[in-house]
Amino acid sequence: MTDVRVAASETLDGSQLRRLTWVLAVACGLAVANIYYAQPLLGALARSFGVGEGSAALVVTLTQIGYAAGLLFLVPLGDLLENKALATRVLVGTAIALAVAAAAPSLGVFLVAALAVGTTSVVVQVLVPVAAHFAPPGRQGAVVGRVMSGLLLGILLARTVSSLVAAAFGWRTVYAVSAGLMVVLTIVLRRMLPQRRPAATVRYGGLLRSMGQLLRTEPVLRRRAVYQSAMFAVFSAFWTSITYELQQHHHLSQTGVGLFALVGAGGAAAAPVAGWLGDHGHNRVATGAAITLGSAMMALAAAGASSLVVLAVAGVLLDLAVQSTHVLGQRAIYAARPDARARMNGVYMTSIFVAGAIGSAVSGALYSSTGWTGVAVFAAVLPLLALAVWTVSPAD
Repeated sequence: MTDVRVAASETLDGSQLRRLTWVLAVACGLAVANIYYAQPLLGALARSFGVGEGSAALVVTLTQIGYAAGLLFLVPLGDLLENKALATRVLVGTAIALAVAAAAPSLGVFLVAALAVGTTSVVVQVLVPVAAHFAPPGRQGAVVGRVMSGLLLGILLARTVSSLVAAAFGWRTVYAVSAGLMVVLTIVLRRMLPQRRPAATVRYGGLLRSMGQLLRTEPVLRRRAVYQSAMFAVFSAFWTSITYELQQHHHLSQTGVGLFALVGAGGAAAAPVAGWLGDHGHNRVATGAAITLGSAMMALAAAGASSLVVLAVAGVLLDLAVQSTHVLGQRAIYAARPDARARMNGVYMTSIFVAGAIGSAVSGALYSSTGWTGVAVFAAVLPLLALAVWTVSPAD
């Protein structure tokens, strides 16, 4: 393996690009998975630290808050600092945070580590633009698509992998192994990732101020942030509390919870379909249908909680709805301001993960006090609020 060095304005040859694409796809999948490992482990964490379900659910909340903070404060550095150095240094931070989580003696220490894991896992938002930068004209979409497929697999498989590893070796092994993988990943990226030094025209403070200005001046961004914030809060509420429901009322083992989590992989099928609908002028109708589907699936999950099959159907169709509104939302905001896509995406993603943190926190508290029915009703109402905004909004 040789150290790849190219100027920021150059592209790679075919073999270099193929190797880099695979490396970035794996890197993004492994890095983003760190955000989702804890969701099926909440029962095990609660037992290990001797706390209740609501306290354990704070792990998911703080991880998502950390990710939102990273999107807001770390990702803009990709427009200022050399990208390889930035990515590898952030990954070192991820490895340290995961190691602390693996060895945490108390929930308080684990929560601090979870916050740091979430913050540093935004390295994926630094790596994805690198793929587009070094791809030749006309191939950016294909290259970024391959990298994003790795990211999506990381999201969809993280819950299953963490459940199976925890069932076999304990939950601490999940974080210890991931810490080791981040170290290996850092070494690989230092060797293979080309240097890219952005031609920065503004300082860091100026970038942050411009993101706030976009939120004030771009109505499409505000609307789409509302839609997807509601949907991701539902997603977080479902997957944060379903672990308790599956273990306490359906008596599933940690392995069983991991296998149940595979139903989320079905949501991946929504991405190309939603993109096609948006490209053919059906963005508004598809958005409304997906939001409605999200609410309906949580109502179904409330009514049919005694059936694993019903919960699985609700889970896969909920994920499909969330993926659909996400793809349609990104398409809309990218089209609104092609000159500010990175910053538009930063604002959009930050709002989503803040909402996700709120959704997981509320669902944990609700499950402790009202059980699964309270969580499902809460999650069924959220999309209806987004639907109310959608009904009075223009097409985008």
